[in-house]
Amino acid sequence: MKKLSRIISSLILVLAFCNPANAAEDPIYTSLFSSNAAGGYDVTAYFTDMKPVKGNKKFQTEYMGATWLFASQENLDKFIQDPEKYAPQYGGYCAWAAARGDTYKGDPEYWSLHDGKLYLNFDQEVKDKWLRDKESFISKADARWPALLEN
Repeated sequence: MKKLSRIISSLILVLAFCNPANAAEDPIYTSLFSSNAAGGYDVTAYFTDMKPVKGNKKFQTEYMGATWLFASQENLDKFIQDPEKYAPQYGGYCAWAAARGDTYKGDPEYWSLHDGKLYLNFDQEVKDKWLRDKESFISKADARWPALLEN
């Protein structure tokens, strides 16, 4: 029985962390175990603090079917006034993957700003690829989004 329990636990971990985005039809990427957008990070902080900042459950709102957390009431208010300005492109899915026609998890630790827009990537290796040719990748991802959600 213990062996079966370990196998099931292992499968759950594999599905949670190695699987492509949990539901490609969702417009905002959230993890399997949470409804938090951007991994619970404050998306306005990328623009104001120029770094990832964890959000706080005291400052939250719902937008496009996901919960968005913020570090302060001020940041929450900014988001509510203009969510499209602060929400990551491609719903927080990995921007490089979107350019390739896929939907994978975007990690809020691997981010970049370009032309006033926030982009998330899967990991550092992918972010490095993204940064080498972001203009081309943005063009490709823009052309493929939101059709990727329809698959």
